[in-house]
Amino acid sequence: METIIGIDLGTTNSEVAIIRDGRAVVLPDEDGDPILPSVVGLDPEGKLLVGRAARNQFVLAPERTVRSIKRKMGEETTVKLGEKAYTPQEISAIILRTLKQRAEKALGHPVQKAVITVPAFFSEGQRAATREAGELAGLEVVRIINEPTAAVLTYDPHPPEMERLLVYDLGGGTFDVSIAQVEGGVVEILASHGDTHLGGDDFDQRLLDHVCDRFMKKNGIDLRDTLVAKSRVLRAVEDAKKALSFEVVASIEEEFIAEKNGVPLHLKMEIERSEYEALIDPLLAKTLTCLDQSLSDAKLQATQISKVVLVGGATRTPLVHRLLQDRLGRPVHAEIEPDLAVAMGAAVQGGLIAGVDVGAVLVDITPHTLGIETLGILNGLTSTHVFSGIIERNTPLPASRTNMYGTVSDGQKIIHFHVFQGEHEDTRYNVEVGDFKIEGLADVEAGNEVMVRFDLDLNGILKVTATERLTGLARHVVIDNAMERFRTKQRTDAIDRLEAIFETTGDAGAGQASLPSPAQPAETLAPGLQHAVDAANGLIAKAERILAEGANAEDAAELQGLLTDLRSAVASRSEDAIRKVSAEVEDLVFYLEDQ
Repeated sequence: METIIGIDLGTTNSEVAIIRDGRAVVLPDEDGDPILPSVVGLDPEGKLLVGRAARNQFVLAPERTVRSIKRKMGEETTVKLGEKAYTPQEISAIILRTLKQRAEKALGHPVQKAVITVPAFFSEGQRAATREAGELAGLEVVRIINEPTAAVLTYDPHPPEMERLLVYDLGGGTFDVSIAQVEGGVVEILASHGDTHLGGDDFDQRLLDHVCDRFMKKNGIDLRDTLVAKSRVLRAVEDAKKALSFEVVASIEEEFIAEKNGVPLHLKMEIERSEYEALIDPLLAKTLTCLDQSLSDAKLQATQISKVVLVGGATRTPLVHRLLQDRLGRPVHAEIEPDLAVAMGAAVQGGLIAGVDVGAVLVDITPHTLGIETLGILNGLTSTHVFSGIIERNTPLPASRTNMYGTVSDGQKIIHFHVFQGEHEDTRYNVEVGDFKIEGLADVEAGNEVMVRFDLDLNGILKVTATERLTGLARHVVIDNAMERFRTKQRTDAIDRLEAIFETTGDAGAGQASLPSPAQPAETLAPGLQHAVDAANGLIAKAERILAEGANAEDAAELQGLLTDLRSAVASRSEDAIRKVSAEVEDLVFYLEDQ
C-alpha cells in the first residue's frame, strides 16, 4: 500500500508524519528532533541550510536567511536569498522537499504523495500556492486540509456520545478557531474563523519592541536599526517568551550588543510574565473575537462545547489558558503535543485516503463565502458592486451550488463575471479571485436567464460554470489564482532554481538538506489513474467537437454539465470518479453520434 505522508507546513516550524501500525507518528531527524524550523538560508559558501542551522544563522546573517515565508503565501512577491530572488512557493518547496527526504530516509523508499495542512482561514490563492509548493518539491498533493481539522483527527474520533470540540490553533504566524462535531466516527467542522496574520511571531515583535525601547531609553541607541543586533534581540526574546510559559520571570542577556563612544554596551534585563502578558493581551483579545464569531456561526453556546483543544506552540502561554477557561467555562486540553498534533492529523487523513483503517471520516468546510458581483441595491442606491453569495461560508466540502441571474439590457450578448470571496455585501470590501466572460448570448429581451454553478472541491479549487438557460451555451473557468500567476515557464524556472540550490549542498551535513535525486515531473500518476485521465481528456475533446458541430439545446446542456463534472473528476485525481463520469459522458456521446 502506497504511503501518503502528512505535512504540517508551519510559519515557525514544520513536521512530517506517517501512519505506522495504525497510529500517527511524527518522523524525527537524525538527531531525534521531530521539529524542522521553517527557515531557509545559505551559508558563507553558498550551500543550502534548512531548519535549525538556518535559524541559528539568522542571528548573524539575516540577509542570507528567510523565515516566516508562510505569511507571504499567495502574494505576488519575492524574497531575497543571497543574490537571487525566490517566490514564497519556492522557499516553501525547499522546506517541503527537506521533509520529503526525511520521510524517505526513515521509510527506506521514495515518497510521492502528501497531505498538507493550511490554516482554516487561508484564501483560495494561499491554498493554491501551498499546492504549488508541494508540486515544486516533487510531491503529488492529494489533499489540502485545514489545520484545526487535522488536529481533531488526532483526538478520539469515537466518543461514547456526540461531542463538540473547540479547536484553538495559535501557531507562529496564523490563528484559527474551529468548532468540530464528532459522532459515530465522523468529524464535521461546523464553523471556522481566524486571522492569517496573527501568531507567536507577533508576540515576539511586541516583546522585541518593548526590550529595544527600554534599551534606547537607557542608552540612546535603537537596536532595531542594526540587522545583526535586531536579530540577536529577536532570538533572545523568543527564548524569553518560551521561558515565560513556565517561569514568572525570564532574563535576557546579550553581551556586546552595541557600542557607544567606543564603549561596548550589553543588553541585560528581566521580563516578568505579567509584563509580557500585558503586551500580548490586545492580540489575544482578537482571538476571542474570532472565537465568539465561530460560536455564533455554529449557533452554539459555550456550555454546548464538550472540550477545548489547544494546537500550536503559542498556546503554551498561560494567559491563553486563563482567557479560554474564563470565556468558555471549560478546561482546556493539550494532551497531544500542540506542535505535533496537526502533522499527526495530516498523516491520519493520508491514511484514510490510502485505505488504512484509522478511524475518522473527514468533513471539511469552506472558510469564505464565494459568489459573484451583480447589479442591485446597496445602501438604498443602485450599484454594480452587490455581492451575491453562492457557496456560503462554513459549507461542508466538496460543495456544489447554483444560482440564476438575468441580463440587464435587451439584446445583451456578453456577461463579464467577477468572482469574489468575502462576507461583505459590497464587493469592494471583498477579494476578487477570478473573472471570465460568456459571449454570444441569444438576442432576446433583458432578463435572459444564465445559471451560474460553483463547484468547490476538497482542495479549495473553485470551478465556475455559466450556462445560458435558453440555448445551453456554456462557459467555465477554474479559479486558482496562484496557479495562474505561476505559469508553465515560471514553474520550469522555479524547478531549475531549486535544483541548482539543492545541488550546492554536496553531502548532507548537520542542518543541511541531503542531495536530492534528479528532478521529477510535477505530477507522476499511477498507471491506472494515468490511463483514466488520458482517456477522459480524449473523451472531453471528442465531446467538444460534437458540441461545436451542433446539438439541440437540451442535449448540449446535459453534455456541458457532464463535461464540467468530468473535468472536476480529472482535477481531483480520483480514478473511480473519473471512470464513473466518463462512462456517462461516453453513453451520451454515443447517442449524439447516432443522431
